[in-house]
Amino acid sequence: MLYLLVITNKLKSMANNVTQAFNEFLANAVRLDTGRSDTAKSSRDYLKGQILKFPDDKDFPEIHPDGVIDYGSFARKTKIRPLDDIDMMVIMHGQSGTYNEFYDKIEITIHPDARTLVSLCNANSVILNSRKVIEKFKASLGNITVYGKADIKRNMEAATLKLDSYEWIFDIVPCFLTTADATGKSFYLIPDGNGNWKKSDPMFDKERMRSTNALQNVSVLDMIRLFKYWTGRATMPTIKSYFLENIILNYYNSGVTSSTYVDYEIPNVLAYIYNNIHNALNDPKGFQGDINHLTWDEREKIKNKAAKDYHIAKAAIEFETNKNMRESINKWREIFGESFPQYA
Repeated sequence: MLYLLVITNKLKSMANNVTQAFNEFLANAVRLDTGRSDTAKSSRDYLKGQILKFPDDKDFPEIHPDGVIDYGSFARKTKIRPLDDIDMMVIMHGQSGTYNEFYDKIEITIHPDARTLVSLCNANSVILNSRKVIEKFKASLGNITVYGKADIKRNMEAATLKLDSYEWIFDIVPCFLTTADATGKSFYLIPDGNGNWKKSDPMFDKERMRSTNALQNVSVLDMIRLFKYWTGRATMPTIKSYFLENIILNYYNSGVTSSTYVDYEIPNVLAYIYNNIHNALNDPKGFQGDINHLTWDEREKIKNKAAKDYHIAKAAIEFETNKNMRESINKWREIFGESFPQYA
């Protein structure tokens, strides 16, 4: 047994040039495993089918004809290993309800005839309580026979479902799709964690990701994945996923023209992070205000790490230009760690 362990430890990823090293790194350590991703999609689609049957229980509210939509980094194809969560939004039928927007919350007023929604309102009112809606989802998820041993909870915005058979958690967010406002824009109302509602628009985020990726020569998706791996290492404070995505999208929407090679792009993104990590970053959807919630100290540490790794990346590119692949790969290992391939 000890002999087999020694042999296994020798089977590390190797590469004889930088392009091969990044291709192997992305395939084996960063991007989601294709097999697990396919399994996750099948599991997600099965769950969607079960959710769409919830109104068969006459006490469960009606679901909108648009049904269930995918959102989050798994849907935007920017999730990296491990696959820890899969997000979906279930569009509920408003049944002639209306909403009122206040400075710190949104309230949904239910039509008195919408019996299944009225039962989820605040006591002695027709104001829909988002916590009660999530609890209703929890109860219905618990009634799915195949999920008998699942761990089902309520967090701030979602009902969460963790199955023994998979490593990921499903986050299931109930929502309502509004009619178009005066500007012709519709959006989704999702739970705010306090019993009320807030605005969201995952379709905007998905389209922004698609259009930015199509705009550039490099795979912007891979750049985001690489930097999620970078910030996830225990070498600096972690930049939250959605904020990091938008920093990188802002860079690639700033008029730059990218190379086709991810390694040549890395110092450019590091420089952009260095110059912008202390700044506010307003939610591109216009709903959340500044999404940079890092403390000053966290921003400073990230800035310093970006500066350090910028110089390492530039040195790596110079070694590569001079055909010294060994030293170039070793420099990239300083940035990305031992999971980055060794020189063959």
